[in-house]
Amino acid sequence: MAGERSEITRERAQPSAKPPHPSTGRDPTASFIVCTYNRAEALQTCIRAIEAACRAHASMTSELVVVDNGSTDDTAERLARIAATSSMTITPLVEHRRGLAAARNAGIERSRGHILIFIDDDCEIDLHYLRDLERHYANGERCVVRGGRVELGNALDLPFTIKRSPHRARFTPDVHPGGFVLGCNMTMHREVAMQVGRFDERFGAGSALQSAEDTDYLVRAFQLGIPIEYVPDMTVLHNHGRSTREAIEGLHRSYSLGNGGLCLKHLFTAPWLLRHFCWTCRSAWWELWGGSRFDPEVSLSHWPIVYMNLLGAVEFARHAVMKLPRSPEPDQIKQATRSLR
Repeated sequence: MAGERSEITRERAQPSAKPPHPSTGRDPTASFIVCTYNRAEALQTCIRAIEAACRAHASMTSELVVVDNGSTDDTAERLARIAATSSMTITPLVEHRRGLAAARNAGIERSRGHILIFIDDDCEIDLHYLRDLERHYANGERCVVRGGRVELGNALDLPFTIKRSPHRARFTPDVHPGGFVLGCNMTMHREVAMQVGRFDERFGAGSALQSAEDTDYLVRAFQLGIPIEYVPDMTVLHNHGRSTREAIEGLHRSYSLGNGGLCLKHLFTAPWLLRHFCWTCRSAWWELWGGSRFDPEVSLSHWPIVYMNLLGAVEFARHAVMKLPRSPEPDQIKQATRSLR
């Protein structure tokens, strides 16, 4: 348990590559942080939606920080053209450290807003997003991580990586934190980000564990007594582009890999994560005897979750003990789980 507390302390105390901008009276109220990698077309659509929302609610001053995580397409050129003509302040960054968590850390460091808004590059925010956000933060509660509704941006995509609940809710350990608030639509006051600390760069797309950097952040916030809240507005449209079951299975395996590492990382300070793993094992067993699947709509099984959770725990232990910089290749993951499809 002492070792786990030390791990969290290191995450909170780790120095930034660049110091945050000092807070001044001219700082914007909100900072949109968008991390991108080889999605120039989608990024342009994402930025236009943010610009439109900012024009629709001009009373809230906003900025946009875009972190390019080493794109090899024309992202840099397009972003430079957009930033030169945009009506809002756009700060383009290049972060060469691989992974979404590293890019998000860079975005936090360069942002100046009092409220941080994390939006993925394949998403479009609703025109009234800032109006909804301002209403939720107007009660003066600053110590909260809050996420909003996530809908499909394309009806041809399969219903995955979305959050459609019509009910406002606060997180409890009775549910798994993965997907309670989605990283593509997550907000918090800067003070909360400073308290929780940096995203763990072993997690997230492009990293060793491929996912769960947002879930890890939620777990750490909850451990500090910070409420996690979902609201059924603050809507984002997610254009994830996955229209085949095979594509969803690949994403599902990545999520399960990250969640396995997450379970081991927080084994002593958040043992309720292990309880969820045990429940998954039980559901997988009952599935053999006609029980329901994890996601009947897409026909996903519990068995790949169990297998990838175990693989993720092993991968996390390997990196934690040996401090290996290399991530597992996606082809290795596919080969390891091909028999489970």
